[in-house]
Amino acid sequence: MAKAEIHDLDPATSLRIQRFWPLISAIVGVVLAGALGAVVVLRQNRQPFGFDAEWMEEIVEHRAPFWEVPSYVMNFLGGGIFASLVVPILTIVALALFRRRWAALYYAIAAALSVTVVQVLKTVVARPRPEDILVTSDFGSFPSGHSANAATIAVTLGIIFARTWVWVAGSIYTLLMMLSRTYLGAHWISDTIGGLLIGAAVGVIVWAPFAYKLRAENRANHSPLWVRSVE
Repeated sequence: MAKAEIHDLDPATSLRIQRFWPLISAIVGVVLAGALGAVVVLRQNRQPFGFDAEWMEEIVEHRAPFWEVPSYVMNFLGGGIFASLVVPILTIVALALFRRRWAALYYAIAAALSVTVVQVLKTVVARPRPEDILVTSDFGSFPSGHSANAATIAVTLGIIFARTWVWVAGSIYTLLMMLSRTYLGAHWISDTIGGLLIGAAVGVIVWAPFAYKLRAENRANHSPLWVRSVE
């Protein structure tokens, strides 16, 4: 159906059509991440793929103090209490204060679900982390929780604010997070790909039932709660 024809339909039907393929793509992303995890489990001793080993060799060979500082910064931003509690709470509060209650609920569910899926897969796949790791991390290399968190943030905020620059900034942040995880030796590159797929997919899947509310809310008044709303 042509784009013009979609906009000629009633709003509910138009939005249902527009969200169909993103939702299908997200489901495919989850399936691909699961399949990648299954392949890892089936490999002897859950060893890295050839491209994983080659990439890690290049990373270790070219490590330098100049790159370590930003990598450690990304490590802090994307994990631990800061990423699992501070960032979500601040984001939810900020959205609620600017009259985006549905967006706050959408983000909260997506963030929590992304972390849950990652932890379940870490336990199931039980992949050893690379030996050349420079940071202290929890058990399970696949998938990368930092990469999943970054992708979830990028997708949810991109959907909430519907601005090109938000999508671009989110994409760059996610890519830098993936690179930093391999640079620090915390993950194989396939771990970060798995995290990317899960984080992005969860953001889109959770968006589907919120699509109507988020669209309506996006057109409403977003002045902060301490500023009187003028109807």
